[in-house]
Amino acid sequence: MGRDLCVGHGFCAKLNKKWEEFEKFINEAVLNSVIGRFFKLDARKSSFTKELRAATTTFLTMLYIITINASVIADSGGRCSAADCSPSGGAECVLKPNPGYENCLAQLKKDLVVGTALSSFVGSVAMGLFANLPFGLAPGMGSNAYLAYNLVGFHGSGPMSYETALAVVLVEGAAFLLIAMLGLRAKLARLIPTPVRLACAGGIGLFIAFTGLQSHLGLGLVGPDSSTLLTLTGCRITDPTTGQCVEGTMQSPTLWLGIVGLLIISYGLMKNIKGSMIYGILFVTFISWFRGTSVTYFPYTTIGDESYGYFKKVVDFHMIKSTAGAISFAHFNTSHVWVALITLLYVDVLATTGTLYTMAEVGNFIDDKGSFEGEYAAYMVDASSTIVGSALGVSPIATFIESTAGIQEGGRTGLTAVIIGLYFLLSLFFTPLMTSVPPWAIGPGLIVVGVLMMKVVKEIDWSNMKEAMPAFITIILMPLTYSISNGIIGGIGFYVALSLYDYGVTMIKWLIKMRRTVIREENQVIAVAVPDNEV
Repeated sequence: MGRDLCVGHGFCAKLNKKWEEFEKFINEAVLNSVIGRFFKLDARKSSFTKELRAATTTFLTMLYIITINASVIADSGGRCSAADCSPSGGAECVLKPNPGYENCLAQLKKDLVVGTALSSFVGSVAMGLFANLPFGLAPGMGSNAYLAYNLVGFHGSGPMSYETALAVVLVEGAAFLLIAMLGLRAKLARLIPTPVRLACAGGIGLFIAFTGLQSHLGLGLVGPDSSTLLTLTGCRITDPTTGQCVEGTMQSPTLWLGIVGLLIISYGLMKNIKGSMIYGILFVTFISWFRGTSVTYFPYTTIGDESYGYFKKVVDFHMIKSTAGAISFAHFNTSHVWVALITLLYVDVLATTGTLYTMAEVGNFIDDKGSFEGEYAAYMVDASSTIVGSALGVSPIATFIESTAGIQEGGRTGLTAVIIGLYFLLSLFFTPLMTSVPPWAIGPGLIVVGVLMMKVVKEIDWSNMKEAMPAFITIILMPLTYSISNGIIGGIGFYVALSLYDYGVTMIKWLIKMRRTVIREENQVIAVAVPDNEV
């Protein structure tokens, strides 16, 4: 990777030549090995270093899920209860600051970090081995929030327990697997109208870029506004409750550092420098690790000191204590459970299937028949991973749209996915480092992924309103409703509504034709019957 940055003569040229020789040697060795033949590296015009670079890029853009997913699900309280409060304060102690309960939540979050990494490892490796596709898997954003805030509720204040919610995820995963085994999922994907399918890539691209522009997972360039809903922020001071700008629009130091990272990635892609996303993300991350600066990820605060203390450990390993196997069917037969089951299944069928199909489209894996190699296995792996996730205490597993970043870097086989999985496995031992990548380092990569995914929309016939309107509805609803499934539903619904005119006209023409046929036959009968009567 580094040779692309090396120009000139002398030592740099010699280093460049040595690197090229080493890269050629290792690529040929892997290509002619069992690994190369298994993953079809030659047939897909790929190499080991391309797959490694692609996997590293995808993993870095997916890295945020380790801590974000743990934080979101930990808000549910997991298996922590009022019994963990110290001092005891009754059932309401879980909703107030309590040392005992907060200690339980801290242990829960560590369990969920391990559960997230392990489920991502299993899902990604399985995708590579069985489907031979370069897609990374991890607990999906959206479904984790639904589990934490709608089902279990903040600190267990919702309609069902954490254990029951995991049982819902398990049953949903099993139902999803059955749909995939019967081949219905592939058929459902092909039922999506072509303009909507093409628009999914653009809509998901905007969705990713929108995420990368926000402060929670990105640069912090845009934020909430009481009058316009959304506005330009990048503020030096924001309201911690509402997220609205208080002072200093476009004066956030971390915003400008993130923009530098975005420029590094963009310049690298412009000059076709391999590994550009890795360089941009790592540059911003390293700068943010220095304390005492305005862009540090470890400010001199209570939380900053705790984060820095954990970061200095570098290596750390935690055994799951409370979330693994925390599944209970004791209170399964309730209306809330069945509503949750249907909701999660519908999200998986639409959003996850649409995402998987879109990435295959972006990677040019789709053939003339609208299918792609490894499709059946990919759907089965995606569904099976959700079952594994429920056993580890996390939300449904999904194929991650950030895999597009790796595809852009040359990932074409399952070797990319296997390496992504191994990265997640290694992260179990380097959690202090993995959880210290700031959002303003990840944001630039997400924005660039959004840019790369927009290229597919050129294939939409924008002059034909029957294609243009459903495509636009799909694209615009995904980021504005913060839901991939809403965009797909809106696009399909609009396409069907516009198609009703054509169906109606066709039906009327058919009825007119049938009426004329009947009248003609009646006239022929009458014409034949008259002479008979005369006789």
